[in-house]
Amino acid sequence: MENRAHALIAGIFVILLSISVALVAMWFSGNSTKRTDYLVVTKESVSGLNPQSAVHYRGVNIGKVEKIQFDPDNPHQILIHIAVNENVILRKSVYAQLGYQGVTGLAYIQLNDDGVNNEILSDERIPMRRSLLDEVTGSGQDLLTNVNKLVLKMHHLLNEQNQNHISQILQNIDKATKNFDGIAGHLQPVLSSFTELTIESGTLVKRLDQLLGELNLTVAKANEKEGIFDSLSHSTQELATTIPELRKLSYSLLRNSSNLDKVLHQLEENPQSLIFGRSPSSPGPGETGFVPPTENKP
Repeated sequence: MENRAHALIAGIFVILLSISVALVAMWFSGNSTKRTDYLVVTKESVSGLNPQSAVHYRGVNIGKVEKIQFDPDNPHQILIHIAVNENVILRKSVYAQLGYQGVTGLAYIQLNDDGVNNEILSDERIPMRRSLLDEVTGSGQDLLTNVNKLVLKMHHLLNEQNQNHISQILQNIDKATKNFDGIAGHLQPVLSSFTELTIESGTLVKRLDQLLGELNLTVAKANEKEGIFDSLSHSTQELATTIPELRKLSYSLLRNSSNLDKVLHQLEENPQSLIFGRSPSSPGPGETGFVPPTENKP
């Protein structure tokens, strides 16, 4: 009986000790920090995110994930319930992204604020944007798709027929290159001649500059007083004065020539007038001595 009593007492002691340890553990593990619940909404995949995952705000741990579920009203949308320390104030410009811990694949919620809207968040809904890894993954998939399309096009381009065409093109380019070497050899003397022509042209230009300088000096001397242009100007003025006199003299000569023609004509008709003078003219009608002409009757 005594052994049974000791065993019962020992059992009760163990039970009470276990309960005490459990209560102490609950006391020390308990968190008295008050939290505010928010809802993160996303249509992207949340691989690696689990309940009790950490919630960071600009790198600081401020809470944890409470629950993850699909939206009953929209099956394409995922609802992530998070609890954030009450002393952390979130603005309406806050957004969530998935962060990853090293190479383990475990994810956590990363909250960021772009500072666009400073009003305090009141509707308790936070949108989620694609993470950098998701962006890289999406871009990588697009890149692989484009690479596959490029490979298919290259395969179509480099078929047997096109390969023959490309080979012919390369051969023609090789021939053209060899011909170009020959043309370059023929052009070398022409370029040398062109160089000599350029030198001679430079000498000719210098000589032309000298001639123009001498011509400018000559024109300047001609423009000087008593120079060629000055003498020519005086001669032109004198000629302008002489021309009217010459015109008068020519009119006089013409008139005298006409009179001389009349005199010669009279001498031709009546030569004796040179000795005896001009014979008197016959009286006209009404003058003394006028004799009317007689009519010849048949």
